[in-house]
Amino acid sequence: MKALIIDDENKARRLLERLLQEQCPEITEIIGASDLEAGVASIKNELPDLVYLDIEMPKYSGLQILDLMGDTPVNFQIIFTTAYNEYAVEAFKLSAIDYLLKPIDIKELRTATEKAISTLKEQSINNKLEDLKKAFNQLALNKIALEIPKGVIFITHDDIVHFEADGMYTKVHLINRPSELICKPLKHFVAQLQALPIFYKPHRSYLVNLKHIKELSKKDGHHLVMSNNKTIPISK
Repeated sequence: MKALIIDDENKARRLLERLLQEQCPEITEIIGASDLEAGVASIKNELPDLVYLDIEMPKYSGLQILDLMGDTPVNFQIIFTTAYNEYAVEAFKLSAIDYLLKPIDIKELRTATEKAISTLKEQSINNKLEDLKKAFNQLALNKIALEIPKGVIFITHDDIVHFEADGMYTKVHLINRPSELICKPLKHFVAQLQALPIFYKPHRSYLVNLKHIKELSKKDGHHLVMSNNKTIPISK
């Protein structure tokens, strides 16, 4: 049984390889790739039976594997490795895709690997990946994905007070939890949320949730006071 590990973190690849060697004797050969493009090339050349696939990687997400595979048949089993939080985990459960939460638990690794081996020739991974995409889209109806260093968190729209531009980054101010600094510009969120009437851009550096406006003040020029007492200027 041949396994391929696709992960942009070299340390994570080495750790998973060691765990597989120690815990999964059915796997006799292990190869690695540092990004999805290299991983797909290895899939086509090496024909692995199992692919342990990280989701958050530079340039391409692991969820885009079907896009890069093209017409090449997916006749291997995928186990996603992810640092996603509980909301995203629900998407994996809904789609019946195997996944391992980082840091990887040895017992869960054995269980997922044994399941993948037993079902390798029974189900179409293509259909399961499409189901996963649908599940993520369903979650996204009322939530927004915020990419943080540890993974991705899903926040409901109502929990967002406002977005604040910080150069090429954006600070997301939230209810009852610390703000998050996201490595995407404000225009990314403006484009993503422009169809939702609850979000309004009063200033080039801010995008606010209208539900959290506490006051419209005319003192020293027009500005908004948000529910977190942050003052937001209004452009003329």
